Amino acid sequence: MADARLTTSSYLVLGIIDKLGEASAYDVKGEAARTVAPFWSVPHAQVYAQCERLLEAGLLAQVRQESGRNRRVLTLTEDGRTALRTWLDDPAFVPVEARERGILKLWFGGRPDVLAPAQVSEHEKTLSEYEELAGSVGELLTSGQREALEFGIRYERMMVDFWHWVHDRDERTTDR
Repeated sequence: MADARLTTSSYLVLGIIDKLGEASAYDVKGEAARTVAPFWSVPHAQVYAQCERLLEAGLLAQVRQESGRNRRVLTLTEDGRTALRTWLDDPAFVPVEARERGILKLWFGGRPDVLAPAQVSEHEKTLSEYEELAGSVGELLTSGQREALEFGIRYERMMVDFWHWVHDRDERTTDR
């Protein structure tokens, strides 16, 4: 096995392939967009690069499908399964990097009266989508998937509350 420094994106690829059993890089990209994208986005090019790195490191194996387009399908090796399990069992804390563009705009002097209404609207829309998803497929999700969805719901509620606070605070300070 080649020495590879694994990133969260590496584990995302390993986790998706583990859940699917086998997958092409294209399948990984699609499954990531369908499932984890709301809380962990990964560029498509990075998925393909990670698959190559993980193959070179011996954490993935590839086979060519005999039928159809002779596409390359990836599976976890024992080393890959061990690396994924070790990562899943590691309780180490890594601080969150929210990367909220609206917050960055506030920091640099963006106008709350312009930013807040749009942010409230978008976060309410996302919250509604998450709540609808929880209602329609909640019973089909694993415990961990349901908890991740609940994180999304709580995060969006917090962001709606925050942007209402920003808006209300701005109105109070401009009334003086």
